[in-house]
Amino acid sequence: MTNSFRCTHCGTVGLEPGFVEDAGQNSRGYARWIQGALERGPFGGAKRMGKPTWQIDAYRCPNCAHLELFAGRRA
Repeated sequence: MTNSFRCTHCGTVGLEPGFVEDAGQNSRGYARWIQGALERGPFGGAKRMGKPTWQIDAYRCPNCAHLELFAGRRA
């Protein structure tokens, strides 16, 4: 499946859709973008309670393999 996204590295049109997997403990299977600066909790993990999150959509350039990431939909 192609689209009209243009690679910001080489200019090729038609990036391949995909996703960045998060395989960590308690993962939902996909990476998320979390609004705001990174803050650590008492056990070293990222504080994210109450912060808006978006699923990361990834697109790969078939010409140069550059990845473009977009915070697409609310997670």
